[in-house]
This record gives sequence, C-alpha cells and structure tokens, in this order.
Amino acid sequence: MALLQANKDLISTGMKEFNVLLNQQVFPNPPLPEEAMVTMVDDWVNFYINYYRKQMVGEQQEQERALQELEQELRTLSAPFLTKYRAFLKSL
Repeated sequence: MALLQANKDLISTGMKEFNVLLNQQVFPNPPLPEEAMVTMVDDWVNFYINYYRKQMVGEQQEQERALQELEQELRTLSAPFLTKYRAFLKSL
C-alpha cells in the first residue's frame, strides 16, 4: 500500500525542517558528552514525530506507516550529524 500523498508531503516537510534544525546547530562549548547529544537528537526526533502525528491523514494503519517512515528518515538525517559531533569530540 502506497502512502497517501498528503502524508508524503508531511514527511517531506518534516525532513526539510529537521535538516534545517541540524544545520543550525553550533557545537557547545564546553562540549556535551556524546551520550547527551544522542539523547538530544532522539528528543528532537520524538518531538517531530509527535508534532506530525496530529497532522497525518488516512486510516490508523496508514498514519502509523507514515510516522514510521518519517522516523526512519529523521534518523537517517541525524546519523551524519552525530558522526560529525563524534569527530568534533575526538578533535578536542
């Protein structure tokens, strides 16, 4: 079953907004431990999932599938950010 177009659009919007959030981040001084940054990124992902949950359309199964796809995409976007943060910590 293909995702409804409205949900695809929401996923795309969420990804764009999340990417802007990641690109605006300035690494803190003093730096946070890696575990704290991972927790923060997880919190951001959960915030986006909860925000977009209210906007998804279709039957419950369709909404859940769209939210799972959004979460997967956000986690994929966050992976390079966390890799960059790990490299930042190692460079100190």
